[in-house]
Amino acid sequence: MVVITLQRAKCIGCNYCVELAPGQFQMSKKDGKSVLLHSREKKGFFTLKSMDETILEDNAKAQAACPVKIISVKQT
Repeated sequence: MVVITLQRAKCIGCNYCVELAPGQFQMSKKDGKSVLLHSREKKGFFTLKSMDETILEDNAKAQAACPVKIISVKQT
């Protein structure tokens, strides 16, 4: 299982996550911040749990590229 977490409030809208993992991220037209698609929000953290292991590599690249380090990607 792949677990992706986004701390959206700290997003600066750089768009790297969308470029590297467009299947999981998109930019909000309302506030210009990243949105983790199909995620659940709890206390400002948006989490997506997926059984699709193929998304791990792209999302790990998005985590590494994020300049404010608000993306966490774990494989369980």
